[in-house]
Amino acid sequence: DEMVRYYPLAAFGENRVAASIDTPLHAFLPFPHVDHLHPDWAIALAASANGKQKLEVFNRSFGRKLVWLPWQRPGFELALMLLRAVEENPGAEGILLGSHGLFTWGSTQRECYLNSIHTIDQMGQFILEHRAKKSLPFGLLEHAGLPERARVAAQVLPALRGALSTNRRVIAHYGGNEDALTFAGSELSREFAALGTSCPDHFLRTKICPLFVRWNPASEDLAALKRHIREQVEEYRANYEKYYHNWATPDSPKLRDPSPSVVIVPGLGLFGFGKNKKEARIATEFFLNAIHVMGGATALDDGEATHPLPQARRAEQSAGFEQFHNYVALSRSEAFRIEYWALEEAKLQRMPPESEFSRRIVLVIGGASGIGRRTALLLAEKGAHIVIADADRSGAQRAAEEAGAIGSPEFVASTEVELDSPASLKEAVEFTVLQFGGIDGIVNTAAIYPVPETDGDLSTGQWAKTFLVNVTGNYLLARESEWVFKDQNLPATMVLTGSANAVVSKRGSEAYDTSKAALNHLIRELAVRLGPKVRVNGIAPATVVAGSTMFPRERVSQALQKYEIAFSEAESTEELRAKLSGFYAQRTLTKQQVLPEDCANAIVWLTSDQSAKTTGHVIPVDGGLPEAFLR
Repeated sequence: DEMVRYYPLAAFGENRVAASIDTPLHAFLPFPHVDHLHPDWAIALAASANGKQKLEVFNRSFGRKLVWLPWQRPGFELALMLLRAVEENPGAEGILLGSHGLFTWGSTQRECYLNSIHTIDQMGQFILEHRAKKSLPFGLLEHAGLPERARVAAQVLPALRGALSTNRRVIAHYGGNEDALTFAGSELSREFAALGTSCPDHFLRTKICPLFVRWNPASEDLAALKRHIREQVEEYRANYEKYYHNWATPDSPKLRDPSPSVVIVPGLGLFGFGKNKKEARIATEFFLNAIHVMGGATALDDGEATHPLPQARRAEQSAGFEQFHNYVALSRSEAFRIEYWALEEAKLQRMPPESEFSRRIVLVIGGASGIGRRTALLLAEKGAHIVIADADRSGAQRAAEEAGAIGSPEFVASTEVELDSPASLKEAVEFTVLQFGGIDGIVNTAAIYPVPETDGDLSTGQWAKTFLVNVTGNYLLARESEWVFKDQNLPATMVLTGSANAVVSKRGSEAYDTSKAALNHLIRELAVRLGPKVRVNGIAPATVVAGSTMFPRERVSQALQKYEIAFSEAESTEELRAKLSGFYAQRTLTKQQVLPEDCANAIVWLTSDQSAKTTGHVIPVDGGLPEAFLR
């Protein structure tokens, strides 16, 4: 570690980028091009108790010359070991690092690439030949994957996320593929999982080991699973703290979040967690890599004990490694030295600060256009994970692509939803949970404005539909998401969109206006019902014309006629909207048009912690309408 401070002295020019821990590993090898890789096949050999012996068999079988090196933490000393290995083995084509990975090289970039690819492919062939003789690397399959596992995963994720978010919120990724399901349901997997991953590059993401939930999907229900999760997460945290205190020294970095970053559930598979979707996905994928490594190492088991283990540089170090069957994991002391390495801590300290809405999940209904779209884009700017739901599926997808371009495509998803359908709302909620692990905020900007018949009146069906969407839909939305808030047990928000029309009486819009008046009181009722964890507020815009699907050409024309504003049918819809919007602006005290971004700013404020002590209120965003003043 002391050598790291000298690396900048060898940098070119004014380079201020910190050198990699692995810099000398590459620099000391006397080849123009070097690959340092961590493929599953190679690590399976490197993590095998008989790995050195099997590498010799591999070399003979494929006419290769790869050299074995025992485990050594990356850094200057390992670089010297690599250099000596090459000097002592003329013609060597690569080096396999015990419990770590693979080094290959070449005189040209292509030669190096081909060497790497051929080596990995041959190692895969070698292991598969052994695996063909052993069909069950993790023992008998005790629990098959549940047939409705995605739906069950969605139902359990909020409780799981809540249990893991005691320090800071986390984002989830669900992995329910066949490899994950087989491992989660096999009789020996719990013992393998307890050892954790072997490759240090993996457990920096997955922690020392995952949480393997003790649950029997054949005899226990979902309530039992949630109870087990809460209890066993606390047990894991306590054990992790013991692990930290057992190996920490006075100069070790402070204890990090002791919650697991990978959780295994029989019948469901793997769940990964991190500060964002990318981190959660990588944690899940890295443990899948670990599963492949464990399976590969088990396939190489020929029943002959190997002592001392080839991963140990000295015989007395062998007992420190963790071993189950033929799979060898790093000792807890070495694992701790990697996980809490000062150089790794320095990397974390150099990370940019998180955004205001980092680690937050927001479901935006009505996000395909208008206020909802602007809200989604603003949330993306602030780092949120977003699901955009709308009756216009293609519009929601377009808005999601826009939001993904601002933040990250992995942080945004879209789905179709119908506000008047409990089943559709339930699916949208479950979709959001399955995408990211839970819900921290719900925004609804969707509503309908019924256009009267030619005689100026609404049909009974139009009246009922208006209340069904504008009022009942918001109630159903709260009802279908309430279980998520309860299971998470984290502070959350709902922001619903009312209207200045709720308090301004006028002719011709009775259904819309009274539905918005009812919504105002529903906001207050929901604030009481869902508190104290969930805050419920609303905004009351005044005729936001720009970008709104509630202002089709027909409605705009009717409004212009009503207010005796001259227009021509030859004018475009946008030109007509501009005339109407300008008229509305002149009725306000500020003489300014109310735009979607004005409403989005208010919604995002109500969704943020800045409004943490505001609930049950409706904030006007109307440019200043005296007739709509609070009463």
